[in-house]
Amino acid sequence: MKRVNPPSLARPSGFSHAVVAHGTVVFLAGQTAMDADGGIVGDGVVAQFEQALGNLLSALGAAGGEPSDLATMTVYVVDMDDYRAHARDVGQVWKRLVGTEYPAMAGVEVSRLWDETALVEVQGMAVLRD
Repeated sequence: MKRVNPPSLARPSGFSHAVVAHGTVVFLAGQTAMDADGGIVGDGVVAQFEQALGNLLSALGAAGGEPSDLATMTVYVVDMDDYRAHARDVGQVWKRLVGTEYPAMAGVEVSRLWDETALVEVQGMAVLRD
């Protein structure tokens, strides 16, 4: 997988501008901070991001992938100001669970998520090397 960050664009922080990959594509459903019993867990956006990202990585692992296979990810949050205020902590969660490589990413504020108590949802695509 090749991460592309042209010098003509602003230096990315916490994402890559583009990702080039060849292989089997895995589409990952949106994941919230839902536990195995179906309840939303985690106090605050950082804890919920950690659970949601963990859920996404569990689905990816079950499909035969690993965190470095993530090609793109969208983070949906119900309060962008809160998410940005905790960006450093969210980044630490990312580094602990995924590492220092970043997929092409987008962050989107939404009025609410499917689960009313969810603060964050992550969705992505991965490319497994054939």
